[in-house]
Amino acid sequence: MSVQACLNGARRAGSHPTLPVTPAELARDAALCRAAGAETVHLHVRDHGGAESLHPEHVAETLTAVREAVPGMPVGISTGAWNPPYGQRLAAMAEWSVRPDFVSVNLSEADAPEVIALMQRQRIGVEAGLSSLEDVRRLLPLEPGNCLRFLVEMETADFAAQREEAEEMIRRLADTAPHVPVLLHGMNATAWRFVDMAAEQGLATRIGLEDVLTLPDGSPTDNPRLVAEAVRRYPAI
Repeated sequence: MSVQACLNGARRAGSHPTLPVTPAELARDAALCRAAGAETVHLHVRDHGGAESLHPEHVAETLTAVREAVPGMPVGISTGAWNPPYGQRLAAMAEWSVRPDFVSVNLSEADAPEVIALMQRQRIGVEAGLSSLEDVRRLLPLEPGNCLRFLVEMETADFAAQREEAEEMIRRLADTAPHVPVLLHGMNATAWRFVDMAAEQGLATRIGLEDVLTLPDGSPTDNPRLVAEAVRRYPAI
C-alpha cells in the first residue's frame, strides 16, 4: 500500500466546503479517492447530527454505504477516546454488527491496550497510532508484530524536529517488527513534507482533508485531488 485516503478526521461539519460527513458523502469521496489512486480509506464515523460516534448503528450505516461504493477496498475507522458513547466506548465497539476492516488506535490513550485486545478478538486489523517515541515504548509490550501497520503520525509544525523523531521511531519499529509496514504522515503545515519523506523512503503515507486542507501550493482542494497529488509524488506508482 502506498496512499491511504483520510477523508474527514475530527474536523467539524462545515469547516471545509467539501468535507464529507454523512454516509453518502463519505461513500462518494471514497469512490473518487479510489479512482485517484488510494488503496485504503480511513474515516471518522458521524451521527445524524454530524458529531463523531462509535455507536453500532452509526458505524453500520456508514460502513455499509462506503462498502457499496468501493467494494473490496479496505475501510478503516477511528477509535479515538473522545468519541461517544462516553465511558461506554469499549462496550459500544464490542457490539459492532458491521465491522471495519481495520481501526486506528492511539497509543497515547490510556485504554489503548484494551482497545487493541478487543479488536484482535474481533479479528479487526489494528493500525497502531504512534505520535512519539514514548508511544513506541508503550507499544512494545503489546505484541506489536500482530499489528496490521504502524502509523507514524507527526502532529506539530516543527518539521525538522518531527523528522528526526520520526526517523528514530521508524528505526525502532523496524528493529521490533520488521514485517509490519509503516505509514508515515504529517498534519497541516507538515503534511506534504511527510508525504515526500514517505515517498523517498518507500513507506506508505496518507492524505485527505483530515490532515490538510490545501495542495502544496496553498490552493484549496478536496479529497480526490489531494490523493491524486500524493500518488503523483510516488514515482513507482
